[in-house]
Amino acid sequence: MRTVKIGIIGCGGIAKQKHLPSLKEDPRAQLVAFCDIIEERAQWAAKEYGTPDAKVYTDYKQLLADPEIEVVHVLTPNRSHCELTCDALEAGKHVMCEKPMAKTYADAKRMLETAKKTGKKLTIGYQNRFRPDSQYLKGRMPSLGEIYYAKAHAMRRRGVPTWGVFLNEYEQGGGPLIDIGTHALDLTLWEMNNYEPASVMGCAFKKLGKQENQGNILGHWDTEKYTVEDSAMGFITMKNGAVIVLESSWALNILDDRQAKCTLCGVDGGADMNDGLQFNYIVDDKMVITKPDLEANGVDYFGGTLDTPGVLEARQWLDAVINDTDPLVLPEQAIVVTQILEAIYESAATGKAIYFD
Repeated sequence: MRTVKIGIIGCGGIAKQKHLPSLKEDPRAQLVAFCDIIEERAQWAAKEYGTPDAKVYTDYKQLLADPEIEVVHVLTPNRSHCELTCDALEAGKHVMCEKPMAKTYADAKRMLETAKKTGKKLTIGYQNRFRPDSQYLKGRMPSLGEIYYAKAHAMRRRGVPTWGVFLNEYEQGGGPLIDIGTHALDLTLWEMNNYEPASVMGCAFKKLGKQENQGNILGHWDTEKYTVEDSAMGFITMKNGAVIVLESSWALNILDDRQAKCTLCGVDGGADMNDGLQFNYIVDDKMVITKPDLEANGVDYFGGTLDTPGVLEARQWLDAVINDTDPLVLPEQAIVVTQILEAIYESAATGKAIYFD
């Protein structure tokens, strides 16, 4: 069995919650190096998930200098995605970079160009594509016909992250739009297979971040450190005339929480993920709704897989590296997500529509 030696740069929340436990499930993954600016975090990760001789660094360039490392996972705040990814690619490593691809479109473009120049693989951590409902919907897309209207949902009533640098606009580039809106937009564009935006109108709101009466499910946030929007919306027109409405919030007085979901309206039918995956069609002059059972496990002890989207993402990524195939999430796709998000922020700041060439 071919194994892959992997170095981890950034041992914080997303490493602990997704990448490290997911990679541990695959015997082909050998986690041989860990880097974090807080040495204790890297030491903990090495002890919990590393090989017996795993190395610990606080300088990522020392990790990249190891010729045995084949793959690097970049799991740091958004601001550093570009620099770390490009340096890793230049060092001859394949790179999995956590979402979003970058803080800015210019940075994402540099990452894509570096991947092409070096010939190394680059993928972005959009694990929601690997969910059972997402995969099933992708297979059924032809039955919906041309998709001309869609909604990308990333809505929380009170779900503001209170750790790390999530509230820091300099480090992250924004709030819920770039954090969870990026997942919803990626999922919607991928299901539509449409990556040609024509224009964007956007708005962003900073209305609730300074409130002390919060009711936040993730704990009380620091109002002084809250420098990002608490909700943002975008109206995206594609070159073929299709329209996507993107809605995102960490804090909004709304009861309809929807995260990393999409609604698709086509010529021949529609689909949404709002009450489980369901499809709507017209059959024999009647309105019909169908809802596939994606929870069924079949016969006891022989019923399907319990793998999480993170595990499936890691497995497919290792498959791509070992078999020299394309990963499911291509950088050419992820860069469009960053391009649109940046345009929504720009439109919100200027009050003007943003047009693409």
